[in-house]
Amino acid sequence: MTIADIKKNTEAKMDQSILAFKNNLAKIRTGRANPALLDTIHVEYYGSMVPLSQVANVSLLDARTISVQPWEKNMGAKIEKAIRESDLGLNPASLGDLIRVPMPPMSEERRKEMTKLARNEAEGAKVAVRNLRRDANDAVKKLVKDKLASEDDQKRAEADVQKSTDKRIAEIDALVAAKEQEIMAI
Repeated sequence: MTIADIKKNTEAKMDQSILAFKNNLAKIRTGRANPALLDTIHVEYYGSMVPLSQVANVSLLDARTISVQPWEKNMGAKIEKAIRESDLGLNPASLGDLIRVPMPPMSEERRKEMTKLARNEAEGAKVAVRNLRRDANDAVKKLVKDKLASEDDQKRAEADVQKSTDKRIAEIDALVAAKEQEIMAI
């Protein structure tokens, strides 16, 4: 493996960490409805637990309401129960074969809780990026030790990896700041 390969792999893994962080942020509840909120809910379907998205169509009715349209009529009650029993604090209501999930307004205490959760997710993402930096630097040091690269190459590679790390951490900070604004604005 060359230094260029190490840098490319590290960049790709850092990008995956950012993507995972964005997905986790989308699941943090704000006062605004977001279908990704229900991604963590699993429903019993013929004896096995499956994600809600595999038994129903999840979409937005309006800015504060998610609609869940079961593909099978007999799944309505099970889906409603799964949403109600989740730790999201949602109260679904059936309208025939359509389930409406209104987003309740958030209290100040809940907003602070969600902000804290967003910051914890950000810290986890930063740790993941820093671990990738450490792994890349260790791989470059191993190349130098095995005499496959010079110490100058090592310094340049470590500087490049540090730039990538700084860029990703700044991106994480920007994403969490935007999410905090979103939580507090509603």
